[in-house]
Formats: sequence, C-alpha cells, structure tokens
Amino acid sequence: MLTFEEARRKVIEQVGKMRGPRERATVAVWDALGLVLVQEIKTDREYPPFDRSTRDGYAVRSSEVKPGTQLKCAGEIKAGDSVTEALAPGTCIQIMTGAAVPAGADAVVMIEYTQRKGELVRFERGAQSWQNIVRRGSEASARQTILTPGMRMGFAELALAAQVGATQLQCAKRPRVAILSTGDEVVLIDQPPGPFQIRNSNSVSLAAQVRIAGGEPVVLGNAADRVEDLGEKIERGLKEDALVLTGGVSMGKYDLVESVLKALGAEFFFDAVAIRPGKPAVFAICQGKPVFGLPGNPVSTMVTFQLFVTPAIDLLSGADAHPLPLVEARLAEPLNERPGLTHFLPARIAWHGAEPQVSALKWQGSGDIAALAGANCFLVVPAEREKSASGERVSVLLRKDIV
Repeated sequence: MLTFEEARRKVIEQVGKMRGPRERATVAVWDALGLVLVQEIKTDREYPPFDRSTRDGYAVRSSEVKPGTQLKCAGEIKAGDSVTEALAPGTCIQIMTGAAVPAGADAVVMIEYTQRKGELVRFERGAQSWQNIVRRGSEASARQTILTPGMRMGFAELALAAQVGATQLQCAKRPRVAILSTGDEVVLIDQPPGPFQIRNSNSVSLAAQVRIAGGEPVVLGNAADRVEDLGEKIERGLKEDALVLTGGVSMGKYDLVESVLKALGAEFFFDAVAIRPGKPAVFAICQGKPVFGLPGNPVSTMVTFQLFVTPAIDLLSGADAHPLPLVEARLAEPLNERPGLTHFLPARIAWHGAEPQVSALKWQGSGDIAALAGANCFLVVPAEREKSASGERVSVLLRKDIV
C-alpha cells in the first residue's frame, strides 16, 4: 500500500506522460481567471515608461538638499500630468505618488519631512540619489516576455496582461472532468430521500473542487449497483478528459468499480493508500484517460480529490502540478491517534500574531460533512505518530477553497 506522497507522485508521473498540446481558445482577459496561457505575452513599452515617484513629496536634486535646506517650490505635478520641463537648479517641485519625475530631479523627499511657508520649502532631512523613485524601465524593458505558456492566470497575471494591453489571451481550454457517483442508496439532491437513502452531495462537492482546480465538471449523475448500468456510465465518462467516480471502491459485494474498469481494459496504479480517511482510493488509466475511484464517504472524497485529482487537472490543463498547500502550525491541544495510517483530520487554523495555531475539530468520521464545513484545513498526523503534544509543530493541509 502506497503512502499518500507515493500515490501522488504516481498520479503526476502517469498523467504527465499524457500531456500534449491542449485545444485553445481566445478569451477576454476579464474571463481568463484560472485558465492556462498558451502564448507568450510581451511588454508594449518600458515599465514604468517614465521615472515614477513612489511618494507624495517634493522632487529635488539630491546634491542640493541637506537638513535645513530651503528651496523655492516651482509648481506641482500630479499623476497623469505631462512633464516637459526640467527642474531648474535651486528649486523643488511638489509631486504626487505615481507622477512622472521631471528631468534634473533625482530624488523625492517625502512631504512628512518638509515644512512649507508660501513658496519656500524647508527640508528636515537630506536626500539620497534616486530615493523614492522607480527608474524608467526598471520593472520591464520594451518587448520583454513577461508571461509564458503554461502559466495559470491568477489576478496578478491578469493585471500584468492588462497593463501591457493584452486584452485577448490564447488559453488552453479547461479539461473536462466527468463526475459519476455510485450506489443504490443515492438519490438526486432535489429528491426526498427514503429512510435509508442519502442525497448526492458528493457530485456537488466534486463539481466545485473540479472548478477550483481549473477543470470543467461534467456531472453524469449516479450509477446503480449493477454492472450494466455502471459500465454504460463509465464508458460515457471516458469520453471526457478524466473520470472521477465516488463510491463502489471498497471490498463489499456491491463495490463494482474496479471489476468494471478491469473489464474495460484499465491499468491500475494503486487501489489503496495509507491514509485515513480515504484509504480505498483508486487510480487507473483506462482507454487513455485517467480514472479516479474515490471513497463514497464525503470527507474521504474531498480529501482524496485534493491529494490526487487536483495535480492531474493541473497537468491536463497544460500547467505543472502545484505542490500541496502544506504549512506548519503549532498544535493547540494534544492529540492521540491510532498509528499505521496518515490521518487528515478536519481542523481550524488561526493566526495569533505571526505564528499559526491549529485545532482539530470534533467529528464523527468520514461521513461528517458538517464538521468539515466548520474546518478550513486538515491537520496531517504522520502514520508513525500516536501522540502529539500541545505546542508541537504539525503539518496542515489548507482547504484551497476558503484559505
């Protein structure tokens, strides 16, 4: 049985072999959040295109300013003003943040360190060359490549594209991820369940996780615990870029996912992982498509998706697989967990000053969605550790959707 790190590496290795040119689309910069770029973006000019003040104050020649110096103020420059005249020797000019620094000036003294009476400005501090100025072209030169293929477009990347006038972007289309739940006990979310049935909440959470990971969910509904129905729906799912099944992967009489996948020619890379919750997780390649069989209990489904499906969606999108968002925190209360499997416990992380602290939440096992809705992370307890003391440093897996 693989550790979760080994299983994750196996997914990245196998799905990485399937990477190839993605179908692309031209997308407005407003609509490209989370998409993967397939073109180079270059600057249209130098950035900044002028020497830019980073403070409100006075533009000066640094050699002329010492504590106690008084200079005549020759005017004012605000952001957006055209600046055509050089600063005359023996003068200063009031300047606002973001404004162009006039020729001749090589420093900006912050307004807090000056006193003004009429046209005269008294400086309480000296000036150093190029203080509080961003030099022209220091952020990027003209025609410099600033965004490259394979980058996922976040808010900073989109702002950078907009800054250089790239309003239409060539991006890879999102990989389509089929989602199929299984089990006779499952009903649609808009139907009243019978006394021993449950609504199909897994399809909702999986669709949300697919979107967060950068994919497009294709919800196929639910397959009954019958080989014919399950096989038909799995074959439908294999028409998409990846297939995620939930339920039917344990050792019970009606856990049919693995046998149906085998009949369809699947090659299995693991069918159990040394974690709790989520041990009976399956990863296979079937008809050239990655297939994930996730446990049916909701918390198990959510944990195993983040561990194993998310890097596959990264790779299918044309990006590199992101590392797991693990951080360190101090344990708020002692823990005592059964060793042998790595535990992923619903928990809350909070920042008290600079150092985070994490507390495990009370929960009733892997079916307890309510507990996970109160969590913003999973506390990761290594397989070999039975007891953890209060104040001990522990690893925490952040929930990507809310932290």
